[in-house]
Amino acid sequence: MQFMVIEHFVNGARPIYERFERDGRLMPEGLEFVASYVTADLTRCFQVMECEDITLLQAWVANWEDLADFEIVPVVAGSRVGDAVRARE
Repeated sequence: MQFMVIEHFVNGARPIYERFERDGRLMPEGLEFVASYVTADLTRCFQVMECEDITLLQAWVANWEDLADFEIVPVVAGSRVGDAVRARE
């Protein structure tokens, strides 16, 4: 399952990137990074993550929650939504 993770940087981007450069993504085995995008004002990051066990995502967030507030939304590719919509009709 894929998740859109929206990180709101608590004290700006610098502490996040310092830890990232020092320690890497700090992801548990089984959690996969798909892509990330940072806003132009460097206050938020949008990451697509993938895992089958939600506790892996929770463990990853625990490694960063002192530097960012997280919003996590399960998502599906837009190309797959048509099938779900048709199935409801």
